[in-house]
Amino acid sequence: MSKKIKRKDPMKGLIVLTVLLALLAAGTVVGGRMLSEYRAGLLAAQQEEVEERNARKQAEYNLALQEYQAEVAANQANKSWPEAAREGWDVIDLTNYPLEAPGTETVSRSDIMFGGLLLVNEWHSRPGDFDESGILSLSSYARESGLDSFWADASRKLHTVAIDALIEALKAAKEAGQEHYVVDYSYRTWDRQNEIFQEQVEYYRRRYPNYSDERLIERAKTKVNYPGTSEFNSGLAFSLYLYESGNEELRSTPFYETAQGKWFYENSWKYGFVFRFPTVGYPYADTVDKTYKTGMSQSLNCYRYVGKGHAAVMNHLGLCLEEYVEYLQEHPHIAVFENGVKKYEITRQQVGDDVATFTVDVNRMTNNYTMSLDNMGGVVTVYEY
Repeated sequence: MSKKIKRKDPMKGLIVLTVLLALLAAGTVVGGRMLSEYRAGLLAAQQEEVEERNARKQAEYNLALQEYQAEVAANQANKSWPEAAREGWDVIDLTNYPLEAPGTETVSRSDIMFGGLLLVNEWHSRPGDFDESGILSLSSYARESGLDSFWADASRKLHTVAIDALIEALKAAKEAGQEHYVVDYSYRTWDRQNEIFQEQVEYYRRRYPNYSDERLIERAKTKVNYPGTSEFNSGLAFSLYLYESGNEELRSTPFYETAQGKWFYENSWKYGFVFRFPTVGYPYADTVDKTYKTGMSQSLNCYRYVGKGHAAVMNHLGLCLEEYVEYLQEHPHIAVFENGVKKYEITRQQVGDDVATFTVDVNRMTNNYTMSLDNMGGVVTVYEY
């Protein structure tokens, strides 16, 4: 017998296939969502772990920084630096060591003109943008000092930074029993220096009528600084003498043969001053001659304000101002210690003389620092600890 073959309905198969595909698609979507959610959760967990790890590292860093800053506050030196002497003053060369907490500061020439290190001599005239506004009369500025008069008249002037340091030094001298100091030479304007110089030129013109103008000028330079090249044009230099009413012996005794003169010569560096022009046998027999550097061979009783940190280094190393600027050019990063304790850190950066403002690298380990132009294209920063 023949059997009938039952045909399958194609529509039913198509419906079943469609349902299976729909279920598969739905499963794919749900699975994709679940996978995305898993991945998102895993990423969030990883990010949270990273953030926690970074937070721990930041906390550890902050703690280490606080401990390091505490050491600095206690005048402890960086352990990676060369070890300083435990007794006396010592200067450590850090030229190959970076600043510990580097930052920058934008400064203007006018703001740091009188930081103390402005070099003025025969070869380096004071800058053309020199500002006289901070140069004041000693009599009006120091009236409340509590000292006996140390100015001859209102014409005696200095920059305020030098006046402040001088008052501090003279108060210390008074406590040590040394008094009666009077400022003799002090600030001179360019015009006043020119008058003095031209008077010297005319003196030699009368004496040597056959000399040319050039030769007369060169001869005059041996006695008087050319305008703008005198230390007294800086506003930071002065000379001293002694005066006490009725004490003619004190007035007539050479300054450095008196107890007052010896005290100031030996102690003025502690207040930011240096004896400016050491020459052979002056002011004392064992004075090391610096004429070849300063260009000044006269026995001139001149002191110059440079600031305490610079004065400490110059006193310890026996350097005149010209030598010190050269020293900083060769050693642009130094640290200064007293009895193993860091007192100063000093850096020099070349910026040039042709811009009004510039960016200076600074060490943020302390905010107690002073900048100064050196009139050699550099900015010198001294940090006090």
